Amino acid sequence: MKQNKQKILLIQPPFYRLYKDTYSLDLFPLSLGYLSGAIRKDTDWEVLAYNSDFNPDSEGVSQSYLSGKGFDNYLGNLNDISKPIWQEIRKNIEEYKPCVVGISVKSQTFASACRVAKLAKDINNDCIVIVGGPHPSMVGSEVLNCSDINVFVKGEGEKPTVELLNAIKDGKEFDGIRGIGYRKNGRIIDNPARELIEDLDSLSFPHEVAPAVLKDYEKYPLSAFKNIFSIRGCPYNCFFCGSRMVWSRKVRFRSVENVIAEIQGLQHMGIELIRFDDDTFGVTKKYIKELCHALIKHCPGLKWHCEIHVKLVDEPTISLMKAAGCCLLQIGVESGNNEILKEMRKNYTIEEALSACEIIKKYGIELQTFFIVGFPQETEDSFNDTYKAMKKIKSDLIIHSIFTPYPGTESFELCKKNGLIKDGHDISLYNHQSPANCFCMNITSERFRILVSQIQKMIDRKSRLDRARRVLSLSTIKKIKELGLRKSYQKFQNLIFGN
Repeated sequence: MKQNKQKILLIQPPFYRLYKDTYSLDLFPLSLGYLSGAIRKDTDWEVLAYNSDFNPDSEGVSQSYLSGKGFDNYLGNLNDISKPIWQEIRKNIEEYKPCVVGISVKSQTFASACRVAKLAKDINNDCIVIVGGPHPSMVGSEVLNCSDINVFVKGEGEKPTVELLNAIKDGKEFDGIRGIGYRKNGRIIDNPARELIEDLDSLSFPHEVAPAVLKDYEKYPLSAFKNIFSIRGCPYNCFFCGSRMVWSRKVRFRSVENVIAEIQGLQHMGIELIRFDDDTFGVTKKYIKELCHALIKHCPGLKWHCEIHVKLVDEPTISLMKAAGCCLLQIGVESGNNEILKEMRKNYTIEEALSACEIIKKYGIELQTFFIVGFPQETEDSFNDTYKAMKKIKSDLIIHSIFTPYPGTESFELCKKNGLIKDGHDISLYNHQSPANCFCMNITSERFRILVSQIQKMIDRKSRLDRARRVLSLSTIKKIKELGLRKSYQKFQNLIFGN
């Protein structure tokens, strides 16, 4: 008699929905997509991918809400397993009846992942719980301090997960599987690292496997499938980043033909706007040039956006990207102070960053800029430099984060060494919008909150100005002033900037 297939449930743990249930990660996470594809291709396991951070009735996420009332909601929902979000996850695990649960984990979702692991074990104690993603890759066997986790995967997850599932099915030991760690007879076994996947073209396209594996596929908007990778790995060496612990600093490129084939598949679905989800788009000007020429030739009408490094920005490159359909660029400025940029190992100056932003705007591409405040060496002077840079920069959207040292990074060790992180550090309390964040050696927590509040108010004012400009053109404003309608103009200013 033919046996039923063994089942694995891949889960994206909740994060945004802990702040507010109608906040949502409206994406098919690429990590779940690639893993699902590998499992379907190289095992006979049945796989279901479940993004528990997705709500089909979602609304836009407010950054100020995340750092205010939303953070209290987050802590309350995280620590009360009777809340509806956890009951929803419990119900889905009970209905699917997996013998393996795989959880994709970032540092900010580790506490949430532990709650998911507990639910899985409460339902079936024999269920094997595997965690993978950035956090296990950075901290390794520390994740096994959560007794409900059996195995962790470090680095790229496709090959180790496939080998794990085949070993489980055949009743074999895990000792020869590189790229994993596990608990055995009370001991923690940390196997050697695994080699990187050389041929990225061998991976399945996430959007092609989605209809067969993604729970509630029909409820997702088309835009949930717009993200793609063209490379893995980042050559840069930012002090605070943990990306190299997952992908390494060795850059591996998909062939341009393979990328184009995936994009054409997305266009066939009706997707007209895609996002390159690479840590840094293109990495080399040669690859960017080849890819852009191929997009122009094979993907007419496509619009796309990405994140690019300051050092890759010049007029020929940006002009070509624009011609190939690039409509939005995100760029990490990070700080307005060159000493802080040097400490971050950003490999550029604020002057170079501002010049790159001007080039992007010159070619009519929407610009979004990232800034980080509260780096350990931050002073009020360097903070003010960043504030001034934010005001000066011609950015359509400023995305500011509060410095968060993630376990396993050099920045985390620096903070520990300087007493900014104590024993028993609870990472669930700290993320880029957390009001609990303050890891500065030279600014008190109280003063830091005041400074952060000033930045938030300035960004809110700029956002109001942008909204008002959409309603009332600058030419109309000029006419109001020319006609001497001072009271009307004053009301407009108050609308934008407040009294």
